[in-house]
This record gives sequence, structure tokens and C-alpha cells, in this order.
Amino acid sequence: MYSFDTKPNIDKIFLKLQKKNPKQLPIIFKKIEQICENPYHFKPLRGDMKGSRRVHIDKSFVLVYEINEEKKIIEILDYDYHDKIY
Repeated sequence: MYSFDTKPNIDKIFLKLQKKNPKQLPIIFKKIEQICENPYHFKPLRGDMKGSRRVHIDKSFVLVYEINEEKKIIEILDYDYHDKIY
């Protein structure tokens, strides 16, 4: 099992979500748990984002992460609307 770490920008996003849409945070953390259990299950990205992976949350949002195999850590890189990520 992997652990996870967030970039400072993600912490800010999660704090805003806690105020704007608190029901979405548990959904995100449940998805992060799934990623930690099996990080290679979700889709690898190509092009500029090669080396990262993504998972959809609800229908409109995407969580982008990278796997640090040496440290067994999932690094959460970004979370936003699908159109803004790509």
C-alpha cells in the first residue's frame, strides 16, 4: 500500500472545497484511498503530462497524480475541472 502527499497548491484547493462544497471532499479522499491501493489502475497521461496519471471524480473533475515507486508515495499534483486540467 502506498501513502500520499499533496503539493501546496492542492492543500489550498482542498481548503476552498471544504468551504464551497464540503460533500465533495469525502469523495475525493475515497478516490485517493483507491489510488493508494492500486495506483496503476487509473489512466496514464501522454504528451506534456507524461509520467502522470488521472482519475475522474464525479463527471466534471479530474485528479492528477504521480507515483514515486522508490518511496511508495502517490503525489497529488492537481485537481480541477476536466477542461482546465487539459
